[in-house]
Amino acid sequence: MADEELLLPEEGVKYDDDNIRHLDDMEHIRVRSGMYIGRLGDGSQNDDGIYVLLKEVMDNSIDEFKMGAGKRIEIDIEENLRVSVRDYGRGIPQGKLIEAVSKLNTGGKYDSKAFKKSVGLNGVGIKAVNALSSRFEVRSYREGKVRMAIFERGQLISDATEESDEPTGTFIFFEPDNTLFLNYAYQSSIVETLLRNYTYLNTGLSIVYNGQRIISRHGLEDLLNDSMTAQGLYPIVHLKGDDIELAFTHTNQYGEEYYSFVNGQHTTQGGTHQSALKEHIARTIKEFYTKNMEFGDIRNGLVAAIAINVEEPQFEGQTKTKLGSSLMEPGGVTVNKYIGDFIKTEVDNYLHKNAPVAEVLLNKIQESEKERKAIAGVTKLARERAKKANMHNRKLRDCRFHFNDAKGKEQAEASCIFITEGDSASGSITKSRDVNTQAVFSLRGKPLNSYGLTKKVVYENEEFNLLQAALNIEDGIEGLRYNKVIAATDADVDGMHIRLLLITFFLQFFPDLIKKGHVYILQTPLFRVRNKKKTLYCYTEEERQKAVEELGPNPEITRFKGLGEISPDEFRHFIGKDMRLEQVSLRKEDLVKELLAFYMGKNTMERQTFIIDNLVIEEDLAS
Repeated sequence: MADEELLLPEEGVKYDDDNIRHLDDMEHIRVRSGMYIGRLGDGSQNDDGIYVLLKEVMDNSIDEFKMGAGKRIEIDIEENLRVSVRDYGRGIPQGKLIEAVSKLNTGGKYDSKAFKKSVGLNGVGIKAVNALSSRFEVRSYREGKVRMAIFERGQLISDATEESDEPTGTFIFFEPDNTLFLNYAYQSSIVETLLRNYTYLNTGLSIVYNGQRIISRHGLEDLLNDSMTAQGLYPIVHLKGDDIELAFTHTNQYGEEYYSFVNGQHTTQGGTHQSALKEHIARTIKEFYTKNMEFGDIRNGLVAAIAINVEEPQFEGQTKTKLGSSLMEPGGVTVNKYIGDFIKTEVDNYLHKNAPVAEVLLNKIQESEKERKAIAGVTKLARERAKKANMHNRKLRDCRFHFNDAKGKEQAEASCIFITEGDSASGSITKSRDVNTQAVFSLRGKPLNSYGLTKKVVYENEEFNLLQAALNIEDGIEGLRYNKVIAATDADVDGMHIRLLLITFFLQFFPDLIKKGHVYILQTPLFRVRNKKKTLYCYTEEERQKAVEELGPNPEITRFKGLGEISPDEFRHFIGKDMRLEQVSLRKEDLVKELLAFYMGKNTMERQTFIIDNLVIEEDLAS
């Protein structure tokens, strides 16, 4: 150790028997919640912990349906806070009810005969719901009896068994612990998406959510019909086999869009099954036409969904968002081969039998090839330009971790990039940010209105070229380097215009970036209200009025005109753990094509007339 410094313990720090602790199952879940449900969150994002809790309860009810027991599940969420789920399956065996909901590594799903293709295989899910809830109730209805147990923060409070004439099944009630999930609330739109996914994958299942019935008759075909934001170029191809279902079509949107599922679990980060789908659908189509096509041209505009059932799935992480399994079942064929064989046979047969579809698809591929070749020279020059731009000094102040890093996963998922306007705003954010997880990209003035332009503009326009390179999305969002892409612009007319131009750019060329929930708007305060004792930051006029009332007479009020006016010390309050973000969403009912055509098209006079007709005069407001 001649060249190494010997590190000695800090003086006064003890390490003895008293430092060794044992945590029981429930306590361990509460102390290390991230191991079990990922992030906590407040319910504003679809991967927040409260939705994982709901999903863990639902998965058990879905597994009952998949085993042929119970075709109806009732979910009620009271005041967006308290959840109850009633299924009509077989009910948890009453003799082991307490263990099933409170002891880790306890459950019926280790026995593959009882739950052959289940989602919840680790004996963890429902225990995490129990431990992380301020109140948790479970009832099992079986054989004319009901056993009822109540827990508070994982600790058993009561346990009783009574006679009952209720139908067989399980009832779960839980209220997430608000000391862990701070200021949480369930968002109906996120819950509905979660529940609809269950019905797409389980035709014949009826889910009743707060009195609203949700059902699917056509599986993944319904999913695509409900999710696509652009018209399909040909009718959705819907194919089914043993333990596999596939649906796909092409649109005129750029990029590729995938929905993948395993045993009913929405694998939002893909995995071996999604990779197999991408590879084999391109290969099969190429072989069908016997032409020298590139896979990228074949998949451009592809929208596809795949669902498979695997006997003992291996997921990456407890939240099960990415499939790691290589085998369909122990000792069986690989996931890649199973999916490949199915696609090779069924897609090839479909194209042979449906010549009009094959013709439309060929035209789409040839158009993509033609556009790619037209911009090939521009693309090469743009890549070289982006390399030489030395973005770390000119445009991008990077962070240490990225979303697609293998290491530092928790920090990578927290990673974000702020897209700012001007040097002053980017300077303030840069000095205030967390260098581990927050990057800054500085725009020079207003970006180009890209509506109606081809992808060639992405490479010809230096701003777009460098932004695309910074995000690493040229070949699709699977290479995305940051989990959140945040537009951080001034809260004025010019700032709003820049936001719209950025969103237009993403909608035109990378719509899946928005559809997968990666694009956000940073909310920054409009006012600072303070006196000698306290400072309050206000995001609306209503908040300003309340602040003035709270602080008393004659507080100092500052109106922030731009981000550059906010000092780095103050900015730390607005881009930390509690920063306010508004997620940019994209749904079928948004009518994106029509919206972009009206607001970003060349119909200037039509927009001017709209503004005049809808103008609200200040006197009207006063009255």
